[in-house]
Amino acid sequence: MMRRVSGRTDRVVVVGSGFSGLAAAAHLAGRDRQVVVLERGKVPGGRAGRLMKDGHRFDTGPSVITMPDVIEDVFQAMGRSSEQLLQLTELTPAYDARFADGSSLLVHRDEERMYDAIKPFAGVRNAEGYRRMRAWLERLYRAEFDRFVAANFDSPLSLLTPQLARVAALGGFRRLDPVIAGFIDDERLRRVFTFQSLYVGQAPYDALALYAVITYMDTVAGVYFPSGGVSRLPDALAEAATDCGVEFHYDANVRTLEKIGDRVTAVITEDGRRFSCDAVVLTTELPVSYDLMGIAPRRPVPLRAAPSAVVLHAGVNREYADVAHHTISFGAAWRKTFQQLIRDGELMSDPSLLITRPTATDPQLGPPGRDTISILAPVPNLATAPGLDWETLGERYADELVALVEQRQLPGLADAVTTRHLITPADWAAQDMVAGTPFAWSHSFSQTGPFRPGNLPRQTENVVLAGGGTVPGVGVPTALLSGRLAADRVTGPVRTADRSKLRAGGNR
Repeated sequence: MMRRVSGRTDRVVVVGSGFSGLAAAAHLAGRDRQVVVLERGKVPGGRAGRLMKDGHRFDTGPSVITMPDVIEDVFQAMGRSSEQLLQLTELTPAYDARFADGSSLLVHRDEERMYDAIKPFAGVRNAEGYRRMRAWLERLYRAEFDRFVAANFDSPLSLLTPQLARVAALGGFRRLDPVIAGFIDDERLRRVFTFQSLYVGQAPYDALALYAVITYMDTVAGVYFPSGGVSRLPDALAEAATDCGVEFHYDANVRTLEKIGDRVTAVITEDGRRFSCDAVVLTTELPVSYDLMGIAPRRPVPLRAAPSAVVLHAGVNREYADVAHHTISFGAAWRKTFQQLIRDGELMSDPSLLITRPTATDPQLGPPGRDTISILAPVPNLATAPGLDWETLGERYADELVALVEQRQLPGLADAVTTRHLITPADWAAQDMVAGTPFAWSHSFSQTGPFRPGNLPRQTENVVLAGGGTVPGVGVPTALLSGRLAADRVTGPVRTADRSKLRAGGNR
């Protein structure tokens, strides 16, 4: 029997309206709970922020959306369909991968198109290897997703299931890069199917192969983009939740949790408002959540944060019509890049970058005839590189990124930039993100699944955690799943087929 909140759970306060908070609120409301969401910002979204500047609309958080079925599940929890409030466009190609030797590869989720693209790029043997790898990714996803990604854990013993044996038999506990190399021998092509490990703070040589589930999300399930920008997704979720009876309060920064014994009875904001509750879902950054609860969990080995990122958002006075929505620009260096980011605490000497041009899909995100562009460069987090002073380094590094992208793909970029907005690890830290990284804790084996900070702290009776710092981890689909897992801790798990009964007035 899965552990859950004890006692009444009629009224739930959710702190934070990022993806995990919105998903928790949606699932709880669909299960006939009274839900109040307290958000310190002025709009929903959390990490999925937005900025309007000089006619350009920038997404200041995630830019890659995958797994639309996970998104749909959240809407369906409220008796809605995502299509009613959200227009998702599949990106074709998902990425344009560009390499230091001048070669490039359009990455498609369609198997035949990808096979046909790989043949002239890396030869028939690698194209056939791609087919075998794709079949392996699909088997791994089916074996892993429901039991390991979208599941709550009460202890490491929760892993001891037949699915564990299937994941192990598929090589899920081997290292990612050697497993992919068993299918593909072209080093450039292997990068396309292993760079995703950086999302979870690991080098492909160190990451467990089970994290190829992210490769599946990118290259098999596909990449999507909402009309109006990524921030349109939290707006749509909040709109649907409001229609479902969820009460939102913005500019509501939580100051303290009022308790009787180990049970929280109310949430108090800095301006003195009191919101009574039977249960609380905290989606604040984990150290903030622990401070609010007044606990300090101990671990044998301290948690290690993932690398961070510098993101330069730029508005330009022209259109780069031949540039895809997402471009992965690989430098010549690869193994050394991860060594610098994760272990040495150095800036990449030969950076690999994610260049996003959302106006390729939605021209309304910029003024007529002008592009909106973002450049993301992985950098060490503040704990790994405490000597990097981003207050003085930031703008100079942004200039270097512009010059590099101009040299590699976007001629005339430096002169074309008319407005820009820079986000550095110092800015992430100012938003309470641990070690100045938006990617939370690294997903090493000791920080994965039941070894990751749990979402039901034993020191309290009715507080549940959600967000990237807890299970299942970092990313848009995983944050949404984290909200559902938190709701399960409050109410007990609910089968999809039972949701309509609960919305009609099921038992609390």
